[in-house]
Amino acid sequence: MTTGDLATFLSAGVRTATPLALAALGELLVERSGLINIGLEGAILAGAFGALLGASAGGLALGYLAAMGAGVVMALIFAFFVLRVRADQIITGTALTLLSVGATGTMYRALYGSGGAALRVPTSGSIPFPVLSRIPVIGPAFFDQPLVTYIAYGLACALSWWLYRTHAGLALRAVGEEPEAAAAAGIRVVRVRASAILAGGVLAGLSGAALVLAHAGTFAEGMSAGRGFVAIAIVILGRWTPAGVALAALLFGAASALQFAFQAMGWQVPYQLFLAIPYALTLAGLAGGVGRSRGPAALNRAL
Repeated sequence: MTTGDLATFLSAGVRTATPLALAALGELLVERSGLINIGLEGAILAGAFGALLGASAGGLALGYLAAMGAGVVMALIFAFFVLRVRADQIITGTALTLLSVGATGTMYRALYGSGGAALRVPTSGSIPFPVLSRIPVIGPAFFDQPLVTYIAYGLACALSWWLYRTHAGLALRAVGEEPEAAAAAGIRVVRVRASAILAGGVLAGLSGAALVLAHAGTFAEGMSAGRGFVAIAIVILGRWTPAGVALAALLFGAASALQFAFQAMGWQVPYQLFLAIPYALTLAGLAGGVGRSRGPAALNRAL
């Protein structure tokens, strides 16, 4: 592999990792509060569709805002049923994903019809960092990316500080470990969990926006393609830490880019094997790492 091929491979890995990192960082907050949102897949898809509507109506900025708004709507529905009605988290999340798949597909066909496949929306261009983007191999991969990628970098760093250096971060971790003890200490458990769910919804919507506005430039039914479930696995693989989640997302992104590299090399094997590479590596990582890690003690505990 030449230096140029390596740079292209790394750049593709970082681009692929961006939506996963954003969704997984949001899910990290949710799981740190003691909940699990299986509806993350549906929230990403809703964000992608919101990005399409917003960008079509008012450009990139409105597209990103609409995507985050769609993610918040999904989060509000999840929060209502889980925190107010006290419905089962897994069933609620699964129902929300099915609702999102059906609703976005129906609205897409109703609004754009059979010609929707050719629909194009504006996309975010790369923003090269001065000096850093000219570093051989690493520079183009990490410092010549769309703004949303830099947001993911910064968010991972900010959450690492926030979780372990602030009272609010301590309250979130306390709620995820022992909600009864946290409530006895004066922490409003429901408020903390609702805030975590909403933050997760914002980031899931932003993840969907990255798919449409930074990558594809269009929308397709079911285009989240399992990324929500992969993001949940990334949280586990990253051992419920922001830095670990960011690295796990990069690992999955690199694995996804690897399939493109193998296809470009002209390997004469069924393409389905290339598509399976990222998922196989994720399963291998989970099998090797989960036994030595421990999630929040209250995770998925009945409310």
